[in-house]
Amino acid sequence: MTMLSPYDSMSPVNQAAYRAKGAAATLAPLPRAAKDDALLAVADALEVRASEIVEANAQDVAKAREAGTSDGMVDRLTLTPERVRAIASDVRDVAALPDPVGEVVRGSTLPNGIDLRQVRVPLGVVGIIYEGRPNVTVDAAALCLKSGNAVLLRGSSSAYRSNTALVRVLRDAVHGAGLPADAVQLVPGESRDSVHELMRARGLVDVLIPRGGASLINTIVQESVVPVIETGTGNCHVYVDAQADLDTAVEILVNSKAQRVGVCNAAETLLVHQDIAAEFLPRALDALADAGVTVHADERVMAHAKESRATVVEATAEDWETEYLSYDIAAAVVDSLDKAVEHIRLWTSGHTEAIVTTSQTAARRFTQLVDSTTVAVNASTRFTDGGQFGFGAEIGISTQKLHARGPMGLPELTSTKYIVTGDGHVRR
Repeated sequence: MTMLSPYDSMSPVNQAAYRAKGAAATLAPLPRAAKDDALLAVADALEVRASEIVEANAQDVAKAREAGTSDGMVDRLTLTPERVRAIASDVRDVAALPDPVGEVVRGSTLPNGIDLRQVRVPLGVVGIIYEGRPNVTVDAAALCLKSGNAVLLRGSSSAYRSNTALVRVLRDAVHGAGLPADAVQLVPGESRDSVHELMRARGLVDVLIPRGGASLINTIVQESVVPVIETGTGNCHVYVDAQADLDTAVEILVNSKAQRVGVCNAAETLLVHQDIAAEFLPRALDALADAGVTVHADERVMAHAKESRATVVEATAEDWETEYLSYDIAAAVVDSLDKAVEHIRLWTSGHTEAIVTTSQTAARRFTQLVDSTTVAVNASTRFTDGGQFGFGAEIGISTQKLHARGPMGLPELTSTKYIVTGDGHVRR
């Protein structure tokens, strides 16, 4: 009688995870050169097959527009030849980065002569659950390959055609470079059932990383039995201090809000010190108007908006906690830096906060008191990004405090193990 393997009775999702586990075992001991060659092959393939990818993406974009999806979300979904080239460039950047696997975190020779080393090792099988951003498909695959991990990609149905095309290109390139194609897989299925199966694949999947809105992230954190690295929403703040340079403040504000609105590091709230409000707000409101931004203002901001070109509406309590991902921003006047910090502590998602000031004392106090993954001084919130930080790309921005916090690059996709080397040592 022929014996069935456990694989035969598994669901398609678990079968994919099982294959990924085998691929991860192959990837873990590979030298850097093998992984880099695969990444460079991926980058070349993305450029060569860009038209195939853009054509598939156009179907997703058309479907999204028909469904009335917001402009900001459509922008996140859209791939152009230029964006595909930029994604390929990011993959090459990842290939050029140091390989974290095998790095000695710490080591010593113990008093008994045993050599002890703590070294970085891959996490294993990484599941990524994300919404309509097909660039995440490539970023995640590149970072996981470089760090020796197999990846299971579960994007949203809104980007299904785009992700299918991208993963097809990735798998072909990886296989052609001599690595197992199953190191990169799209999770089978478009329904939520496949997401729930992935969340329950403990023992096959080592960690899940959700990327998307608050509802998606909360669901996975609360329901997954697979360990989760929590990435968070971006209710980011820009605080303009009493001693701010006005030109600098206007430029940072507009860049933080409007340079690209559909991303988690875009500013969603403006806080202005009362001592500078009368001078700063008219200029700021006009600049926001020129950028097409609607301002959800408290009473004190409204008082400075009468002669502004800005579209200003009265803010509600909900505005202070909203991640708009659109051409909208909440705005309030605060009595002091400490009041700004108090507001941020109450409403922040813990992502990124910025202060604009010429005072070193104010900057120091703000950075000490604000507890977010990133605190920017005289710089746009838009810099909270793995690529901008020199990581090559990012797997997500973690707003939790365990294992990884902030933009997650290659080191955050590793764990560690201890290597204990003795010479016949036994414990007495």
